[in-house]
Amino acid sequence: MPRFHKHFRFLGVAALAVLAVAATPDLARAEEGGIKEGEPLVLFMIKSLGWVFGPLLLAVSVGLLALCVLLVLDLRMTSAIPPGFVDEFTDTVNKRKFKEAFDMARNDPSFLGQVLTAGMSRLQYGLEDAREAAMNTLESIKSDKDQKNNYTAVVATLGPMLGLVGTVFGMIQSFSVLATGTQINPAKLAEGISHALSVTLVGVAISVPAIFFNAFFKNRITRVMMDVGHIADDLLTQMYHNSKKPAGGAAPPEGSRAPAAPPGR
Repeated sequence: MPRFHKHFRFLGVAALAVLAVAATPDLARAEEGGIKEGEPLVLFMIKSLGWVFGPLLLAVSVGLLALCVLLVLDLRMTSAIPPGFVDEFTDTVNKRKFKEAFDMARNDPSFLGQVLTAGMSRLQYGLEDAREAAMNTLESIKSDKDQKNNYTAVVATLGPMLGLVGTVFGMIQSFSVLATGTQINPAKLAEGISHALSVTLVGVAISVPAIFFNAFFKNRITRVMMDVGHIADDLLTQMYHNSKKPAGGAAPPEGSRAPAAPPGR
């Protein structure tokens, strides 16, 4: 539960950050083209977005930021493979304290702890059965992270689509002014065009980082899951062979220990 509270706090901070950026005055000034003298360009663009597309695009951008924060927290190497866990687990297994090793894995919320718990619960039926149970758990964790990352791809597609809708809507506004047949009001004409361009710009601006983060997290998920799978397989193999040795057997040599966890990246 504290983990979810942390995520919600980050969501609130993300929303405040976006609002602060949107409210920051821009140094650029223009005296013509529909911008009032002294009016910040960012404020003019926000007004051009309108009350429909403005909140909608803001919600999409805040959602993207929240997704990125959640994935960064979930895919930290310390969340996948806790520091010191592999060495402590290996020492416990070498001392033939299998119950303590199982409790250690079960009480650890990391990816490695979840995978080891699933594999160790099936170790009595053989090493291959334990490996299959561990890999199934690893695939379940990977599927959960992939589902979250898929939403960044949705945002990457949704941004330009919302921009296109805003563009069409703004052009319709502009042509409706021309279609009146009366004296053309340049301010009304520029209002529709500025709306079209502002929505398009913001939509594309949201899409670009979404595409980058989707590819980044996709590669990150693959790398983290491979590291967890390799270490879990080594630890399960070591525990299985230790369990088959006589109770009075000597402890395995130092070189037989499982490899240390990879450094945090």
